[in-house]
Amino acid sequence: MRKLLGGFYLMYSAIVFFILMVIVCPFIVISTSIFREKTGRKIAFYFLKFWAWGFSLFTCLWFSANNAKIDTSKSYIYVGNHSSFLDAVAIVICIPQAFSPLGKIEMLKIPVFGWIYKRLVVMIDRSSRESRDHSVAELRKNLADGQSILIFPEGTMNKSDKPLNPFYDGAFRLAIETQTPILPFAILNSKAHLPRINPLLLNPGVIKTVFGEAIEMKGLVAEDLQELKRKTFNAILSLLEKVA
Repeated sequence: MRKLLGGFYLMYSAIVFFILMVIVCPFIVISTSIFREKTGRKIAFYFLKFWAWGFSLFTCLWFSANNAKIDTSKSYIYVGNHSSFLDAVAIVICIPQAFSPLGKIEMLKIPVFGWIYKRLVVMIDRSSRESRDHSVAELRKNLADGQSILIFPEGTMNKSDKPLNPFYDGAFRLAIETQTPILPFAILNSKAHLPRINPLLLNPGVIKTVFGEAIEMKGLVAEDLQELKRKTFNAILSLLEKVA
């Protein structure tokens, strides 16, 4: 019975997800087409917020965050955990400024969502060295233009029982090269509300995101990469363990 009800709830939530995507898609396409990249992305971000809040309202999946200390006049590299499809909604609602996320190119295959994804996400095909290099160049360009970016350093969704999988180097190398502070965050319980391996257990409630202190890059060089990665890993793990 639990899985049957969860199946209906999952289907309903998916329908809400895509209907709202269809509504905001034309506005995002238009704003990113007629305005300069940075301005268009900021305008599109408001429509993306509408989609996320609408999804939250109609599905009774609420999202909260402690982002009061974030200085939105600065650019950051947001780095956090990734364990559920709900994370996409959580980051749009909880990060208080427009940002460019790094995402897998496979997501382009999703109808409607893929159109928006192409406009707002820096895509990467990890199997292609050329794609990886192009993605890094795009992220570096966005940072130079004063935009924040978001990278899930685990590289893909965490399907294990561990709170975090090992991190890739990319976010930390980019942070040091551009001297952009890293802002660690943890999405605490999205996996409990929508498990990756058993989506029929979807259940309503509050998904919480917590932000840590920004990690400054002043004085750091390439040789500090592994220590920076370790420090960020421990910061996110600490945020997760505070509520565990």
